[in-house]
Amino acid sequence: MSNPGLYEHPRARLVAGVDEVGRGPLAGPVVAAAVILDPASSIAGLADSKCLTETRREELAVEIRARALAWALGRAEVEEIDRINILQASLLAMQRAVQSLDPPPDYALIDGNRCPQLCCPAEAVIRGDASVAPISAASIIAKVARDEEMRAMDRCYPGYGLASHKGYPSKAHLEALQRLGVTPIHRRSFGPVRRLLATRDGPI
Repeated sequence: MSNPGLYEHPRARLVAGVDEVGRGPLAGPVVAAAVILDPASSIAGLADSKCLTETRREELAVEIRARALAWALGRAEVEEIDRINILQASLLAMQRAVQSLDPPPDYALIDGNRCPQLCCPAEAVIRGDASVAPISAASIIAKVARDEEMRAMDRCYPGYGLASHKGYPSKAHLEALQRLGVTPIHRRSFGPVRRLLATRDGPI
């Protein structure tokens, strides 16, 4: 895979890359990041966060936060995911991340095929996390932030293995749900959780 390129727009000075993580898990928030990289300070090794080791992601996250012109996180909570659905919650998290950038961007590049409503022009880039440097940077920042949060959740809700699977529907997670029940951080609109609640008196 070739290294992602630093996108340049002919009429935009500050271009933000935007990505989210956490669409698929049964537990925890969806977290988005927006990053404006500094064209004068390139960062080697940027890639889709899923293609990097945990250690390398964390190293790059430190470098991105130190060297980017701006970066910000946005999120949508479990209650919002259940109320408006995961797609709309993902767009909301990305919108919040972009709105938190200082300085604000002139243009935004969004990973995927949909753009949230933003105060600047935006373009959706399919597989942008693997091909566009600021989106790669955003994917790394978002992934590291969410993983850190899920490790903290693991301490609050031991026995589910959240530090390991980060809330995704692994075999161990599904077995823990059957054994221990549903917690406040589980997404009740997602099939495995919804079906389990339907067979029990309610969440723990």
